[in-house]
Amino acid sequence: MILFEGATFYTSANSLKDLPVHNGKEIAFAGRSNAGKSSAINALARRTKLAFTSKTPGRTQQINYFRLNSGHFLVDLPGYGYAKVPIAIRKHWEAFLTQYLLTREELIGLVLIVDIRHPLKDLDLQMLEWFSFTHKAVHILLTKSDKLSRQQAMITLDQVRDFLKIDYPMVSVQLFSSNKSIGIEEANKVLQDWTENGYL
Repeated sequence: MILFEGATFYTSANSLKDLPVHNGKEIAFAGRSNAGKSSAINALARRTKLAFTSKTPGRTQQINYFRLNSGHFLVDLPGYGYAKVPIAIRKHWEAFLTQYLLTREELIGLVLIVDIRHPLKDLDLQMLEWFSFTHKAVHILLTKSDKLSRQQAMITLDQVRDFLKIDYPMVSVQLFSSNKSIGIEEANKVLQDWTENGYL
């Protein structure tokens, strides 16, 4: 069974009081603006327009919940690092997302979307550092891997793995491309294991 098969939009949240009450588990997707987060979600769900994709960074301005056939939820978080987002909105989201990531009991893991051509920038590392306090699972998708040669993609993957071994040994990472359908089965298996084995 494909974990994200049958995913449908459920609700949006702009503050903690808007977060839905349910009996399922949540897997959150986060990443820098324009890193390919919405495209990755669509590829995993085998849908073309489940999550809104845009060439304009910073379009997702709320937490979007998608209900899965299993009763669990995929949670699409706003992209971070886009300078043109107004300061007041950016501060609101920083506070809201920090609270969500650190305190949401239903959240079992974080999928971090990273453009393979710009791996682990400061804000990505900040996100890893924040989330490490929860001791919950993190899986990194190195997106747009088709933009590099296979050899260069593997070199970058090995470099990221070597870095993670030192400070974040519990974080897993893989190559991914929504355009070329690279890594979809591998990612689904990892995330399916989270929902079945708890990973808390």
